Amino acid sequence: MKKLIFIFLLLGVNVAMKAQIEDAWLYFNTKENVSNYLANPLTMLTQRAIDRRVVQSIAIDELDVPISQNFIDQISAVSGITIMAKSKWLNAIHIRGTEAAIRNLKPNFSFIDYIDFANHNLANARIKTTEVNANKWDTEISYNYGGSLNQVQMLGVDTLHQQDYTGNGMIIAVIDAGFTNVNTIAAFSQLYANNQILGTYDYVDREEDVYTDHFHGTMVLSTITGFVDGQIVGTAPDAQFYLFRSEDAATENPVEESYWVEAAEEADRLGVDIISTSLGYTTYDNTDYSHTYAELDGQTAFMTRGAEIAFSRGMIIVNAAGNEGSSAWHNIGVPADAPSVLAIGAVDANETITGFSSWGPSADGRVKPDVCAKGGGATVVNTSGNVQTASGTSFACPIMSGAIASLWQAFPNKTNTEIIQLVKESAHLYNNPNNHEGYGIPNFSQILNVAQNENNDFIIYPNPTVGNIHFLVFNNELSFAALLFDASGRLIVRSTIDASHNNIEISTLSKGTYILKTPQKSYKIIKQ
Repeated sequence: MKKLIFIFLLLGVNVAMKAQIEDAWLYFNTKENVSNYLANPLTMLTQRAIDRRVVQSIAIDELDVPISQNFIDQISAVSGITIMAKSKWLNAIHIRGTEAAIRNLKPNFSFIDYIDFANHNLANARIKTTEVNANKWDTEISYNYGGSLNQVQMLGVDTLHQQDYTGNGMIIAVIDAGFTNVNTIAAFSQLYANNQILGTYDYVDREEDVYTDHFHGTMVLSTITGFVDGQIVGTAPDAQFYLFRSEDAATENPVEESYWVEAAEEADRLGVDIISTSLGYTTYDNTDYSHTYAELDGQTAFMTRGAEIAFSRGMIIVNAAGNEGSSAWHNIGVPADAPSVLAIGAVDANETITGFSSWGPSADGRVKPDVCAKGGGATVVNTSGNVQTASGTSFACPIMSGAIASLWQAFPNKTNTEIIQLVKESAHLYNNPNNHEGYGIPNFSQILNVAQNENNDFIIYPNPTVGNIHFLVFNNELSFAALLFDASGRLIVRSTIDASHNNIEISTLSKGTYILKTPQKSYKIIKQ
């Protein structure tokens, strides 16, 4: 009898396993009407998005073409298959169904390229075969910053604000778990009075209301644009915003990566400049779906690949590094592992890295986190409208996002790559990064002041340097000769510098002091 019971139970388990619902990404091998879309870009992107591409010399290409609705309709009609999300950039849809139903799709539809199961245990489960706890949370103007003064001054953002660089004209998409009461809290009232909220969308529930789902986005947003005189001023109080919900706080499933990519694609279409996300993923409720450390290589996770494409469209992607620094699993999550994502670690009021801030490097050895901002005891606004302190890389991330928005306002003709490089190279550990702080804490005041001292023609950085001398040329018509001499006065390098040719490589030179001469002035360069 025991044996019969055991066999019955085993059969029951097998039946249950076969009937288990799985998540997968279904990739298509083509798109439809590509030439027509490319000939009519306004059918894909807003004029602001197109203008952003033009400024940065980024071509409109097939990645911008919508995923085929015809293909989606055919898959949607299949019994037992539910479409959860879609991505034009990756030409894929996120589907849900039994393993058998999902595997049955490819033989029946010629437009299917391949299927990527979220479950590691299923054959053909990953694009590349390459454990961990997740923490998702991850005119002169004078402001009375109150408790937020430290987090603003730490980055030198108060200098930007004093010169009227407050994020005006910049658009930030905040993608989070919800924004409870943002539409009623007094600290955000100026956003609605000044039409700074441009739109909202909930990708989880497929509705426009994002104000009743979760508190996290409320606190995050407050560090960028919250305003209570004498208590809190955000780092970009005059920026405009799209508020998107991609995170379902009640569950942990890889569909949330797909929701995020959808939101990022919409941000691109709308002409957003910066995406700020205090979310990160590693472990899921079904641990068979969880990411391994080897997958944090900047090219494996669906969300990470989407984030890289988002950057290629001309946006800056700022992401929390994660709050696992004091756990056995102390690494960053996705999409913080993406090469072009600016992953933000958390320091405290004394500029000391917090114990909870997740570590790097990425699985392929790159510096992560990239830079740091205040995340230990950050000043925020809660869903009751009260100002309080809270800790997490969740707050370091938006503090940095707002700072970058205010900086980019000062240099609107610079590309996303140039702005990020300026941020990194102004950081205090740029020449000696580490796995906890990355390049360290940036100095936005220094970036602005150096540019002004150079009469806005160009700035030279980093100095001291270990590998190259970089010129950030503000006048695209400017071209000049740069001469590098050693301490004895011997000419070492002669180079013509302009907006396109803006580096002098000195990695092979000996350590010491060199003199760089330009038509404007001479500089003492320290090679370390």
